[in-house]
Amino acid sequence: MSTVTTTYKVTGMTCGHCEGAVTAEVSEIDGVTDVKAAASTGLVTVVSTGEPNDEAVRAAVDEAGYELVGRA
Repeated sequence: MSTVTTTYKVTGMTCGHCEGAVTAEVSEIDGVTDVKAAASTGLVTVVSTGEPNDEAVRAAVDEAGYELVGRA
């Protein structure tokens, strides 16, 4: 099964807690197999089976309390 790695720019993350909140929410999206959030860069890397649903990622980041700028 092939995976797709997509990187998003997120604003508002400042610490490890922020990274954890974003990771937890985005991890719940169907097809997502791995998430790495980095507060220092504001980048969230999502590994998924197939092309990720950008709106689902946006909603998950919003639920965590942050803003998705778009794909990095």
